[in-house]
Amino acid sequence: MNYKEISELIYPSLPHTPEEYETIYPPRDLPEGAMVTRLGPSPTGFIHLGNLYGAFVDERLAHQSGGVFYLRIEDTDDKRYVENAVETIIGSLDFFDIRFDEGVTETGDIGDYGDYTQSHRGEIYRTYARKLLEQGLAYPCFLTEEEITAIREEQEAQKIAPGIYAGWSKYRDWDKDEEIEAEVVSKIKAGVPFVIRLRSKGVPNASAEETARHTVVDGIRGELSVPDNFLDVVIIKQTGIPTYHFAHVVDDHLMRTTHVVRGEEWLPSLPIHVELFEDLGWELPVYCHTAQLMKIGEDGNKRKLSKRHDPELSLDFYRKEGYHPAAVREYLLTILNSNYEEWRMDNPDAPAEDFKFTTEKMSSSGALFDLDKLNDVSKNTLLHIDARELAEWLKLWSDEFAPEYGYVFRDMDHLAKILDLGRHDARPRADLVYAKQIMDFIGYFFDEAFKIKDDYPAEAAADAKEILNAYLESYDHSDDNEQWFGKIREIAVKLGYAAKPKDYKKNPDDYKGHVGHVSTVIRIALMGRAQSPDVWAIQQIMGEEKVRARIEAALR
Repeated sequence: MNYKEISELIYPSLPHTPEEYETIYPPRDLPEGAMVTRLGPSPTGFIHLGNLYGAFVDERLAHQSGGVFYLRIEDTDDKRYVENAVETIIGSLDFFDIRFDEGVTETGDIGDYGDYTQSHRGEIYRTYARKLLEQGLAYPCFLTEEEITAIREEQEAQKIAPGIYAGWSKYRDWDKDEEIEAEVVSKIKAGVPFVIRLRSKGVPNASAEETARHTVVDGIRGELSVPDNFLDVVIIKQTGIPTYHFAHVVDDHLMRTTHVVRGEEWLPSLPIHVELFEDLGWELPVYCHTAQLMKIGEDGNKRKLSKRHDPELSLDFYRKEGYHPAAVREYLLTILNSNYEEWRMDNPDAPAEDFKFTTEKMSSSGALFDLDKLNDVSKNTLLHIDARELAEWLKLWSDEFAPEYGYVFRDMDHLAKILDLGRHDARPRADLVYAKQIMDFIGYFFDEAFKIKDDYPAEAAADAKEILNAYLESYDHSDDNEQWFGKIREIAVKLGYAAKPKDYKKNPDDYKGHVGHVSTVIRIALMGRAQSPDVWAIQQIMGEEKVRARIEAALR
C-alpha cells in the first residue's frame, strides 16, 4: 500500500481538494502593503491583558495599512472550552473599542473567509492532512500513552531530547516494513484510535554545527536563526481535531493572513511552523513575537504578570474598576512603541490613530506594565474627553457594574458640570482616573455618599463652630470668587488668624494659624475632606440650599 492509498483509507471521502480550497479562499484584493492580521483567542473564559495587547498591535497594523483585521476562535483544545466564553471575548474586546472587519460576532460570522471558528473547519484540516499523508510527509501513529511514557523514560535515561521522532515510533516508516504496514492497515480498518504525526525532516540530537537552520525575519525581533524541526508533532489528534500547530498554519494561509502577532512563548514552536508551511508549499507569514508583559515585583525585580497573583492581568479588572477604553489604549501605546510618548507630547490633542505604529519600535526584552503609570495616563486622557460624554460613559459603567451609584445619574447636566470642574483652568486639574475612583472623588456632591473623612486642622479645631457660624452669616451665593474669599479672610483676621500663610510662617506666635486653616474648616464641613478642587466653584455647582444645609449640619 502506498502513501496515497493509506491517505484514502484514512480519509476516504472529502468534499473538496486542496486546489479547490485555493479557489474558495483566493488571495485578497487589497492595496499593496496592506496587512491582514487576526486575533485567535481560545474560549477558556479568561481573556487577559496580553490578548488586548496583541489585539491592539493587530488592529493598528491592519487598519493603518488599509488591510483587514479579523477574529478567529481557536477552540481545538476542547478540554479547555468554557460555556459562553466566546460571548465574553467579544464583549470584552468591544468594550475596549477593538473593531474587527471580519470574523466571529455574537450574531454570526461576517466575511468571505470563514467559517471563523476552528471547530467548524474539520473537513478543511482533514483535506490538508490527507495531502501530507499522500506525500509521505505525515503518518498515522498508534503509540499508546503507556508506550509514549516508556519512550520518554528511555530517552531520559539516555539523556537525549524527549519526544517522538526518527527512531522512536515504529509507525514512522510503516511503508518500509511489511509487517508494520499490515498492522497499520489492519488497525485503521478496525477503528483503533490513532493520531497523525508530521514526519519531520530534521536530524534528532544533532550538534549545533550539524543542525540545519533557516533565517526567518520576525517583525519585532528582526532576523532569527531557526533550527530544523526534528519532532514528529501531532497534527491531528485521536478525536480528529487538529492541534494548534496544524490548524493555525492552514487557517492563516487560507484566510490570507500576512502578519501573525503572538507571544514570545511560541518562539520554540517556530521550527515546527516553518516546516509545516514548507511542506504545504505555502509562503510563511511575518511572525511578530511580542515580549512578555512584566511588572516590578515586591523584591524590586521584574517578573511575568501572573493570573494567580495579579488581578490587573484580567480584562475584567479594567472593566469592573471602570478604566475608560481610550485610557487603556493610550497606555498600551506607550509600552508598545518607544516613541509614542514623545509623539503625544508634540500632539496633545491628536487622535491616537494619527500615530504611525511600527513593530520595529516594539520591545523584544519584556514590556513593563505599571498600574501607577496607567493611572497617570488615564488622568490626562480623561481631560480630553467631553464632560457630557464622560458622564454618559460612567452611566453605562454603573448600569453594568455598580448600580448602587444610580443616584449620581438623576441629573446628567448636573453631573457634567461636576466632571468639568477645574478642567478648563490655566493649569487644568487632572483628578479623574477611573470610574470607581471618580465615584468616590465626586461623592461629596451627593447626600447619599457624603461623609466627613478628615478632621479639622488642629490650628482651627477649637474655633470650628465660630468659623462656620460666621461663614453662614456672611455667605452670599452671588458673590464672585474674590468677594467670597475676601469674607473668609475677614473671618480669619477677626478670630486671630493671619490673613496670609506667609505672615503666619514669619511670626507663628502672633497668630492661632492662617486663613488656609480657616478655609479648610469650611471645606471639610462642605466636602468632608481637606483636599478638593476650588471651594467657590464647588459651591456654585452645589447650589445655595445645599451649601447652607451642609454648614448647618456641621454646626449640630
